[in-house]
Amino acid sequence: MSPPPSVSAAADCPSIDNKIPAIPAAVSATPARDATVTAISLALLSTAFFAMGDVAAKVLTGTLPAIEVTWLRYVVFCLVVIPTVFILRGPRAMHTPRLRLQVIRALAVAGSAVLFILGLGYLPVAEATAINFISPIFITALSIPLLGETVGIRRWAAAAMGFLGVMLVVQPGGSAFQTAALLPIGAALAWAVAAIATRLMSSERPEATLAWSAIIGLLALTAFVPFHWRTPAAGELGVAVLMGACSTMGHWLIILAYRKAAVSTIAPFSYTQLLFAGLLGFAVFGTVPGAMTLVGGLVIAASGLYTAHRERIRAREARLAAAGIRRP
Repeated sequence: MSPPPSVSAAADCPSIDNKIPAIPAAVSATPARDATVTAISLALLSTAFFAMGDVAAKVLTGTLPAIEVTWLRYVVFCLVVIPTVFILRGPRAMHTPRLRLQVIRALAVAGSAVLFILGLGYLPVAEATAINFISPIFITALSIPLLGETVGIRRWAAAAMGFLGVMLVVQPGGSAFQTAALLPIGAALAWAVAAIATRLMSSERPEATLAWSAIIGLLALTAFVPFHWRTPAAGELGVAVLMGACSTMGHWLIILAYRKAAVSTIAPFSYTQLLFAGLLGFAVFGTVPGAMTLVGGLVIAASGLYTAHRERIRAREARLAAAGIRRP
């Protein structure tokens, strides 16, 4: 899936797996109305592809180990993306002065993907998706020690509300509680680490970060997949190709969306993935999201939307301060 990061993270956060939001390029601060409508449409369509990729991944986890499923997704993604990056940029696409951060980000992204897909083996798609959307909470918390940011009471209140939403979905202590719910939580934390690493190397070209994350992630998974290998049947390979194609298409659409409109405009629409996850989960597996999953998902979405709103305000105030303009 593609959880919405905070606005400031999304602006430079290339993503390569099913969990990771966007590979935006520089966009105009005041996009035309037609371009904004097109961007929102592309973002909505991308969430449908992300949800389809997650459903395909859940189908595969019924017969294949989660790390192998993740590896298959990376293989398909790399086969599409790496040649494209080299065709467009040539060998210089791999140039990076911050290799250590690239490695950290790539490993965090791969770990996030493995944990989320592992969780899909035990949880309904809608529930795993809703829980995983708490990544902005972790980004907020990690931005203090790692980025030196100051987090105000309003953003902490939004984080607390998001945590409440997760508790509604997970229901700790209740009969519906599953320890597997910790897996998408861990995936969200790993993604937050990746988002922080991306902020620390915000001057890097998106295609360089994309290429390094794809290659390092695939190499890391390749080192482990022989210990968890089960030779897939032809039908499973077909589903794996569908999974990788849907994930790749989702990322391509979100790239186009961020080129046509501001991050703060697009990010809130990522939450429609919760709707697609529920609908596709019902269509394929016959699972109906419980009342607490629906309520908790809405609370998590509200928390993320408010966090995005606050970060948009902070970014605007920072631009005004840099320009020497005071708010009236």
